[in-house]
Amino acid sequence: MQIEIRMEESCREPKIIIVTDKITDEINALLKKLSSETAPVIAGFHENTAEILEPSDIIRIYASAGKVFAVTVQGEYLLHLRLYELEERLDSKCFVRISNSEIVNLKKVRGFDLSLAGTICVSLSDGSATYVSRRYVAKIKQVLGI
Repeated sequence: MQIEIRMEESCREPKIIIVTDKITDEINALLKKLSSETAPVIAGFHENTAEILEPSDIIRIYASAGKVFAVTVQGEYLLHLRLYELEERLDSKCFVRISNSEIVNLKKVRGFDLSLAGTICVSLSDGSATYVSRRYVAKIKQVLGI
């Protein structure tokens, strides 16, 4: 994809023109990003307080006992969103689903242990480890380019 930026003094409002021969998934993703004006807001609840969580601070998001939790360096927060809603809100280049009950932030991953047959162990920046379920192994390998 080519990107061109042109400065014009007479321009009062930014204008984006996309020139293409067909609409692709890449174009649709770009349009979706451009149309969302603000970063996703995720409220996390800890004890009796609600805090706005920065997506870049989130290490992993998981579901347990019918509730969804986000783990950050600051602690663990209860979320009032479902995993599929979070998957839609968060950047798919950073956040990837590794099982039916967990999403990890790729920027907070220390490494992937591929030595176990049929599964992948994910080491996270907080020292914890989690596993990719067999159903998601192919997707993770595709994301990693393996």
